[in-house]
Amino acid sequence: MVSAGVENSEQRRSQLLRGVLDVCLLALISEEPRYGYELAEGLAQRGLALVSEGSIYPLLSRMQSAGLVSVFKTASGNGPPRKYYQLTDAGAAELAAGRRSWAAFAESVGQVLAVPTRPEPSPSVPSRHQEDS
Repeated sequence: MVSAGVENSEQRRSQLLRGVLDVCLLALISEEPRYGYELAEGLAQRGLALVSEGSIYPLLSRMQSAGLVSVFKTASGNGPPRKYYQLTDAGAAELAAGRRSWAAFAESVGQVLAVPTRPEPSPSVPSRHQEDS
């Protein structure tokens, strides 16, 4: 049985990833052209195993329609040809913008989360609610 803390943590990671999955895919594709399964593998190798191929393909299709990636097919050893995705100039510009946005966002969130928690007031020190009463 999965504990509530672990389940909430996975849900939080999933929500966070949803907003940056496109940038993560562009980053992987910028390293070298890749096909869908390789993208899922690349994400998993970097700690993002919760992303399935099923969530990658619709995003890749939208990115192709937007001109961020182009596609070429190569024969595979077994089965149908593989569809490889490669970055376009527009995709490289989008990746650069996404990296800047992520860095600024992560820095802002880091500043908020780095704020130390205030200790619980001791019984001899009145709390704010007691002072206001």
